[in-house]
Amino acid sequence: MQANISTKLLQGFLALNDCRHFGHAAERCHVSQSAFSVMIQKLEAAAGAKLFERDTRNVTLTPEGELFVEVARQLMSDIEAAFSDMSDYVARRKGRVSIAALPSLAAGWLPPVLAQYRAQHPGVTVELFDAISDHCLNYLRQGKADIALTAPGPNLMEFDTQPLCEDPFYLVCRRDHKLAKKRVIQISQLAGCELIHLARSTSVRQHLDALLQPVGVINTGLEVEHLATVAGLIESGLGVSLVPELTLFQFRHPNLVAIPLNAPDLVRPLLIVKAKERSLSIAAQGLLELIQEKSRSGFAP
Repeated sequence: MQANISTKLLQGFLALNDCRHFGHAAERCHVSQSAFSVMIQKLEAAAGAKLFERDTRNVTLTPEGELFVEVARQLMSDIEAAFSDMSDYVARRKGRVSIAALPSLAAGWLPPVLAQYRAQHPGVTVELFDAISDHCLNYLRQGKADIALTAPGPNLMEFDTQPLCEDPFYLVCRRDHKLAKKRVIQISQLAGCELIHLARSTSVRQHLDALLQPVGVINTGLEVEHLATVAGLIESGLGVSLVPELTLFQFRHPNLVAIPLNAPDLVRPLLIVKAKERSLSIAAQGLLELIQEKSRSGFAP
């Protein structure tokens, strides 16, 4: 048999146990004495046993009532704890949020955003995955990430997306390179430059190949995964590279310069991505709103 016991009935039972008087217990529960008597009858019917002995002078617990006292106290404690816990989640005093982001965002623009979020909500655990675009989307599919900050690709139809920003490209070279003193670089000026590439799996490379094919750049054969490696190769005079603005923090070195590329068609769009069929938790929604707020403030490196 499924018992239909409300917290109101449990509170009435505990009040009567404390007061041992129907009138006083009814006052504590803010109901009339007749309504209170009906509450106790409903509880006893649901329990399938008489819980109180009562006469004109005394109210005492039956043996079954004695057993039910601790059960009722534990149930009320559990219910109060559950609602208190839920209040903490609603107020973002507790919770967990996971975000997947491209390394260029995860290492540069995003950390101050996460630091502000954690300062505002110190009880919320924030988990970060730094990964290339395909892996970011896999984290979403697997439910490991609530939000992804990534570049467009062929597998986005299953997700909800919104723009984060557009990331223009820069030429990074040594200070003694022939183009180092230019204020702006035209695509045609890259002819004859020895180019260091990021790996084909990266969102950066996918934006560059089609545009550079007719320019006549020299392929150095150097194709690497990490921006720090690109910086080291450029510093050693092994070539130049084209990188998005949001990666420039990796190239802050006295021997290197970064020059904007005049190529309106060459920008890397970045997106906020989340699962279509899964609502965000309150903690995750809070982080999303902060990301949106900060993105409107700009992305200066």
